[in-house]
Amino acid sequence: MDAPVSLVALFISSFLAATLLPGGSEAVLFGVLKMHPDTLWTALAVATLGNTLGGMSSYLIGRLIPATKPLRGLSTIQRWGSPALLLSWVPVIGDPLCVAAGWLRLNPWWSVLFIALGKLARYWVIAVLAA
Repeated sequence: MDAPVSLVALFISSFLAATLLPGGSEAVLFGVLKMHPDTLWTALAVATLGNTLGGMSSYLIGRLIPATKPLRGLSTIQRWGSPALLLSWVPVIGDPLCVAAGWLRLNPWWSVLFIALGKLARYWVIAVLAA
């Protein structure tokens, strides 16, 4: 598979992995970097962008849910605010965390920043392991 096709597959995989759908993009990034090591920075950017946009789609879903009295389990997100989204990359809790951020009406600009930073850090670790 050539590099442009690999990067498109990486973007799609990264986007879908950050939604409420099951899936992981780490293996795809690892494979892209093994097949095309010269695409390191582009692959990191593509994976981070796709995963961040997927996380923000979950945030948007949360925004669409009518706001009611906050649940007890959301106290951590309320206490930490948008910086809690640095953990949006964590399996199982990351996707619901983005939905909760939207539901709590956290600032979308700060939210996208912290989602992107958390996801970039995770992908950076994968890239180091692939090297």
